[in-house]
Amino acid sequence: MSWEFETDAEFQAKLDWIETFVREEVEPLDVLHPRDVYKRPMDPDVAKVVRSLQQRVRDQDLWACHLGPDLGGQGYGQLKLALMNEILGRSHWAALVFGTQAPDTGNAEVLAHYGTAEQKERYLRPLLDGEIVSCYSMTEPQGGSDPGQFTCGAVRDGDDWVINGWKFFSSHARWAEFLVVMVRTDPEASVHNAFSMFLVPSATPGVRIERNIGLYGETEDEGGHSLVHYDNVRVPAENLLGEPGQGFAVAQTRLGGGRVHHAMRAVGVCQRALDMMCERVLSRTTRGSLLADKQYVQGYVADSWAELAQFRLLVLRTAWKIDRYNDYSRVREDIAAVKILAPRLIQDIVGRAIQVHGALGITTELDLVRMFLIQFVTGFSDGPSEIHKATLSRRVLKQYKPAPGLWPTQHIPTRRAEAAAHFAERLKEVDG
Repeated sequence: MSWEFETDAEFQAKLDWIETFVREEVEPLDVLHPRDVYKRPMDPDVAKVVRSLQQRVRDQDLWACHLGPDLGGQGYGQLKLALMNEILGRSHWAALVFGTQAPDTGNAEVLAHYGTAEQKERYLRPLLDGEIVSCYSMTEPQGGSDPGQFTCGAVRDGDDWVINGWKFFSSHARWAEFLVVMVRTDPEASVHNAFSMFLVPSATPGVRIERNIGLYGETEDEGGHSLVHYDNVRVPAENLLGEPGQGFAVAQTRLGGGRVHHAMRAVGVCQRALDMMCERVLSRTTRGSLLADKQYVQGYVADSWAELAQFRLLVLRTAWKIDRYNDYSRVREDIAAVKILAPRLIQDIVGRAIQVHGALGITTELDLVRMFLIQFVTGFSDGPSEIHKATLSRRVLKQYKPAPGLWPTQHIPTRRAEAAAHFAERLKEVDG
């Protein structure tokens, strides 16, 4: 039996380096340039700093660790990636500095798995080198993330495919060099076989960004989530990722591990909020004593610590199971559970941190409100939490059966009668 709760010394040393590096070198970028992570072209001075930080990460063999050595990564399993993402979740810029930013990581995994040699050279290599950013263009204005409602389609025309339709909330489309677009190619097929995935260069005629939508608190010109109209967009057949009708499977490739990464980044966000909370309650005096001496505030601290520890262990166990089984289908319950719990954790812990900071907590002089809003993004990214609750419930209930008779199997009078009959039979055997 092997059941350990500690990290081997060699990898722990890497985690220690990451934590120090993120705190001392990356987090200052969060303060100076909080909204510039994906803007392209990047400010020249900022770009110089970012490239130097990325090189230091490469020098430590920690660049794009989710990818295999053939693509410049370390091929780390989900457990190591989870421990890394716990630290990276503290910072806006950390994912970009370490080559693990969304949606580029998911798009890179898709290209690594399904891309041809030519596609990898044209799209994957510059993406991994940090020269470009990409976009995952799937959700639609009328149907959200439900593929059954998608109408954006493509038809074959000689050696090309022609795409027509609309996509909504295509993140980073305005800066992307290319888009990974999920479209319906077989209107008669079932959902799992009706879609295909295409690589679409952003400069392709007919790719029209109608508007860039900002998140709450951003100005209109800062919006990074686009409404895209694909108007007779013609792409060659070699831009297909995988085979026709394989789009749903391609999409699933980028989701399972990503949900674990997001969950551990939520741990990083909440740990930062807990740190801020504890510092505040030990620093602020009201009504004659520290906030830390108030029983209600003590409850905030205790609940936050316990909830964070519970969630962190669940996510790490989920990552461990993925590595152990190498089969996402065997871990679907666990992945759904962490997806469900992550936004609630952020809501509770960051919300308490805001409360103990009072008015300061809701100002732009702290990062807490931005952190609080992450719960909503976490709640619907990679599928809404409600869908994952339904999935988890169905899979759990499959492990059970209805009671065979009128009463529940734990009905005490029934069990008492069965127990009496059981021991009466045993007495007969003993007396026999």
